[in-house]
Amino acid sequence: MRIVGNIEELVSQKGINEILVAKRLNNGEILRLVSLKRKKGVYIKMVPESYLFFSKRISFDEISGIPIMELEISNLEGFQGYIKEIIDIVLGTIGLIVFSPLFIIIAILIKLDSEGPIFYKHLRVGRYGKPFYLWKFRTMYKEADKILDKYPELKKEFEKEFKLKKDPRITRIGKFLRKFSLDEIPQIFNILKGEMSIVGPRPVTFKELEKYGEYKDEVLRVKPGLTGLWQVSGRSNLGYARRIALDLYYIQNWSLLLDIKIILKTIPAVFLGKGAY
Repeated sequence: MRIVGNIEELVSQKGINEILVAKRLNNGEILRLVSLKRKKGVYIKMVPESYLFFSKRISFDEISGIPIMELEISNLEGFQGYIKEIIDIVLGTIGLIVFSPLFIIIAILIKLDSEGPIFYKHLRVGRYGKPFYLWKFRTMYKEADKILDKYPELKKEFEKEFKLKKDPRITRIGKFLRKFSLDEIPQIFNILKGEMSIVGPRPVTFKELEKYGEYKDEVLRVKPGLTGLWQVSGRSNLGYARRIALDLYYIQNWSLLLDIKIILKTIPAVFLGKGAY
């Protein structure tokens, strides 16, 4: 992102006395800010680009008076990682017991609403690239792909973002289940099988994984999650670049405390149905 062309004028008009830069600048832009500081006395503060991803994994030091940053990585395979797996099993078991009556009700509604199976499975990428079938309640009509073929523009949009706001394939009960994430309840079985975690990056398909480019190996360090930063930060309203950024931030700054915070934020996000479709 380039510096606003009329930044000097804005500083004068708005009485700005401090500028915080959170993007990479070229040398010319930096010199321009130096000039602005000299002329207007504006405070110029800059956030190191890597800090946006590694904020909780950076320690500061200096060598011969030169400030340096040392990066650390989250220890997902250590003691806390084992605790995370235990929590997954405990919460997964509790969830299975609590949601058992809801399983029956939703199954009946799905069968009454449209033809087809109760559950839907889809191939996803698991930890270290291991494939697994993700389970959901069926929310689409039978032969849904053929329905989408009738809408070329919608099909093109889906292939770009893997989401559609107005999806003709979704059943009436399916819209309700998706809005409140009830279609994802069967993923409890994925959690109990050790294929998923309560909290983690978005579970993606092999085709979606291509969008992660050079970051895909980093994302595959952890199990995908039933919920995550993507779930509590806008869900389907997020663009793909933002989803990837949230996944990377979660992985690099992971802790049990962060998981707890996400779980607590998931509850109102699900009940409000915000950003889901």
